[in-house]
Amino acid sequence: MEQSAFEKIYEAVKQIPYGQVATYGQIAALAGNKRWARVVGYALHVNPDPDHIPCYRVVNKEGRVSDAFAFGGGNRQMELLKAEGVEFTGDCVNMAQYQWERPVY
Repeated sequence: MEQSAFEKIYEAVKQIPYGQVATYGQIAALAGNKRWARVVGYALHVNPDPDHIPCYRVVNKEGRVSDAFAFGGGNRQMELLKAEGVEFTGDCVNMAQYQWERPVY
């Protein structure tokens, strides 16, 4: 049985290492369609298993957190990332240091 788009997205998000972040575009590409960045946002907003799918590790390409973070707003997303040692410059993750470097095919 083929996985749904959301299932593929959740599997990609589960691969993001502790203390690192990925962009919506990275996750879209890993899930099989680099044009799915917006779909990634929809999937993360309805994350069925936040204890095992770390959607807070997904940020935009500038390193900004989501204002609509599903589990308490952008501040909560920042708190969760900071708890993993991710550093911010203003309201952006330092992408040069914390962006997951997994190759995208």
